Amino acid sequence: MKKFKGIDVIATGEKYQSPKGFSAIKNGQKSRVLNSDARLPKPSWLKVPLPSGSGYLRVKQTVKDHDLATVCEESMCPNIGECWSHGTATIMLMGDVCTRACRFCAVDTGNPKGWLDLEEPIKTAKSVSLMDLNYIVLTSVDRDDLDDGGAKHYADTIRAIKDMCPHVTVEALTPDFSGDQQAVEQLIDAGVDVFAQNIETVKRLTHVVRDKR
Repeated sequence: MKKFKGIDVIATGEKYQSPKGFSAIKNGQKSRVLNSDARLPKPSWLKVPLPSGSGYLRVKQTVKDHDLATVCEESMCPNIGECWSHGTATIMLMGDVCTRACRFCAVDTGNPKGWLDLEEPIKTAKSVSLMDLNYIVLTSVDRDDLDDGGAKHYADTIRAIKDMCPHVTVEALTPDFSGDQQAVEQLIDAGVDVFAQNIETVKRLTHVVRDKR
């Protein structure tokens, strides 16, 4: 671990101990993988202003107050300032450490060992209400350490949002649940409006960039 002005800084690909007590790899990439690839500079059109403004700060504070994770932060999305300043966000359920290590993703990798915040469904619903949203996207890390991959937790969150904010359209952008059809049915029964999954890449490259687990 490096230090910057006396503050510990965790580098990408470095293993560390999470506040919840389990080890993880920063940004989900092993250093040997990162070091093997030549780094090219980002094109100028990819550069965006630093996030700022009252709308951005309000959403950030709401997420912090309810101890939520967002894919906006964990995937280091460059559009976070634009989205949050307009009062929209994608909530990432079940923590910020993923059991897989896909090469296109910057989420930390580790084994949460069954940990879940059982209050997260109601916290998420309250956050949606405070942000005054009409459309919310729920996504998550992969949780291969859970028997159902976290499907029940997803369903509980959808129900909590529908109970508190019945006008809100809920999209679930889910992991693959290891192909378990019953997991998908749990979300449908909970009242999800849109069920979505990201392919992320073409078939030819799937086994190269996606974690085979």
